[in-house]
Amino acid sequence: MQKKFKKVLSKKPKIGKKSDQEENKSSKVPRITNETVASHREEVIGSARKYIYPLQHSRYRIVLISVGLAILLFVGFFTYSVLSLYKFQNTSEFIYRVSQVVPFPIARAGSDFVAYEDYLFELRRYTHYYENQLNIDFDEDQYKPQLEDFKGRAMDKVVNDAYVKQLAEQEDVNVADREVDEQLEIVRSQNRLGGDEEVFERVLSDYWGWSVDDFKRSLRKELMTQKVAAKLDDQTTLDAKTALSELGAGKSFAKVAEQYSEDESTKENGGEFGYAITRTDRNLSAQTTNTLFSLDPGNISGIINTGYTLEIVKTLKKEGNKVRGAHILFVFDDISKYINDFKEQRPAKLYITPPESAGRDEQNSQEVPDFNNQN
Repeated sequence: MQKKFKKVLSKKPKIGKKSDQEENKSSKVPRITNETVASHREEVIGSARKYIYPLQHSRYRIVLISVGLAILLFVGFFTYSVLSLYKFQNTSEFIYRVSQVVPFPIARAGSDFVAYEDYLFELRRYTHYYENQLNIDFDEDQYKPQLEDFKGRAMDKVVNDAYVKQLAEQEDVNVADREVDEQLEIVRSQNRLGGDEEVFERVLSDYWGWSVDDFKRSLRKELMTQKVAAKLDDQTTLDAKTALSELGAGKSFAKVAEQYSEDESTKENGGEFGYAITRTDRNLSAQTTNTLFSLDPGNISGIINTGYTLEIVKTLKKEGNKVRGAHILFVFDDISKYINDFKEQRPAKLYITPPESAGRDEQNSQEVPDFNNQN
């Protein structure tokens, strides 16, 4: 046993030597050097390509399918919109919003396209009043002729507005934001559209379905038409200046009114209105009423441009919150005189065919109230 113990002690451990299995394993691990790093990287990437390629292919198919669906939806939406607007002449809220985003044309006036949205803006003003204030259902047969008439009116209006715009550019006429705000303030100061902001907005919404911006938009077009008519009708402006000059030279107001005024109901009476006027009088323009109340009794104004007329007024007497007065009226030529000449040179082309405005069913219709005369 002592000999066995010595034999075990005599055996030296093999330090630093690897077994054959370990040597085989280490020989399989590649040595990476500066010379072999490129080929090693390619070897690693190459082994991963079998996983990367399918992923890339799937992503490509997803993108392709998504683009295809988007194109299909766009084509479907566009087709639906075109059919709704031009074939069925849909006037729903959704189609109106679509026309506000996509500038579909409804006509071409000369060189300018007329937006479908402009047409719907005008048409919806008519229908909103009748549906909400008079409880009329245009789906009923008895009211369909009236709706068709409104469509004709709206078409005439937007085409004429397009020609007015071209005439304005030709005559270098424009409407500034300040002019719109001033006109709005005159109307509101006389409580024609409500005494405060909340009432004002409610009146616009209830009667026409408008916001304040919609009201300003309509007012701007109205002012543009008035300014173009005034610019083109030189004779009316000249007559007003001549009358004012004669008043300045001492000629009586009654005599000048009898000679120049185009108001047949007052000219023979020295231009007197014949009744006491309040600030909210619907028979007079806001500008005329404003001027009459601002003058002292016996004083005469300058030339007042009320839009479609020129006026010279005289305050005769003030009676508390009322006033008596007289005026000399000069009426501008209707803008249609100039538009029709323009139309002959540059004919309009319509993309839908609404009925003619004439032939409206008078029994079932009333005029939509004008915002300038609304209390």
